[in-house]
Amino acid sequence: MTEKKTSIELKKLNKSFGDIDAVNDVSLKITESDFFTILGPSGCGKSTILRLIAGLEVQDSGSIIINNRDCSFVPANERPVNMVFQSYALFPHLNVRENIEFGLKLKKISGKDIKIRVEEILELVKMDGYEFKLPSELSGGQRQRVALARAIVNKPQILLLDEPLSALDANLRMEMQQELVNIQRNLKMTFMLVTHDQDEALSISSKIAIMENGKIIETNTATNMYEYPSKKFSAEFLGRINIIDGTSSVIDNKMIFNSYAFGKINLKHNIKLPKNGLLGIRPEKIIIDTETNKHRNRVGMNGVITNWTYYGDISYITIELKNKTKFYINVQNIHRNSLQELNLGKKLSASFDINDLIILEK
Repeated sequence: MTEKKTSIELKKLNKSFGDIDAVNDVSLKITESDFFTILGPSGCGKSTILRLIAGLEVQDSGSIIINNRDCSFVPANERPVNMVFQSYALFPHLNVRENIEFGLKLKKISGKDIKIRVEEILELVKMDGYEFKLPSELSGGQRQRVALARAIVNKPQILLLDEPLSALDANLRMEMQQELVNIQRNLKMTFMLVTHDQDEALSISSKIAIMENGKIIETNTATNMYEYPSKKFSAEFLGRINIIDGTSSVIDNKMIFNSYAFGKINLKHNIKLPKNGLLGIRPEKIIIDTETNKHRNRVGMNGVITNWTYYGDISYITIELKNKTKFYINVQNIHRNSLQELNLGKKLSASFDINDLIILEK
């Protein structure tokens, strides 16, 4: 299998604004045709990284390599990237076709080629038939499609997306997420997205980098980042998780985790816990039992329901153990009758498989 080429490489990138280190010693490699997402809370520096790559900001130190070319100090208009902003940034006095044509006309492309390209892009973003409407006559989702069309009609090698869907309502946002994936696959272009939305990152990304306080914490595929995060911050930011505190020891060549909630948990002999390591278990991995679970390789718990939130297809419940430890459990609402069992104050038995435990570093 041929190894993919590197589209973007960041080497020890730093950028400060006064006393704030927005980007702190960031190094990253993004391969061609990736849908790469930087995920992190507001103010962590993710949008600054995008602006540095686009040339809209200048780094204090470090290098930005785009398609094997050092673009660290190359002007923004000469970099092989285009950017889609959260605010759409459409020209209000130009119709859809004119907005999309704008960049092509600046490049002195022939009228015939412009017509062909615009019609192809309109079809790709499902906006054919709207070409003579003004932005004010379009919905938020339609304006976002036009902004996307204008960014990709120039055929950039890399598309940068700065939280482009955050202003959309939930249903439209989900629709546009899938459209982004389809467009990216059709064009075989490198997409780089920044977002603070965990569901968005998981649903559309081939790779995710978790960012905190200007630093990249870890990078992995979307599936592995959720199922096998290595850092406590990553595990908690990418979805709800139960953290199990305790200490580890090796007895008779077996790794034992002495948890405060459950006592001794026998782990696989080849598992290594980092210093001050923790265990995590996702709520959906915990199964409610009809009686105390005695199955091998499972950890059982008994508690009282202290909170229940109903979301139609799923219920989020919290149970409190005798030692006052609280655990989150996700319950699929498969049968209507099962909802009657989720009353506040009701005693509940549940368990999880030790193979579903996540090894975490503080």
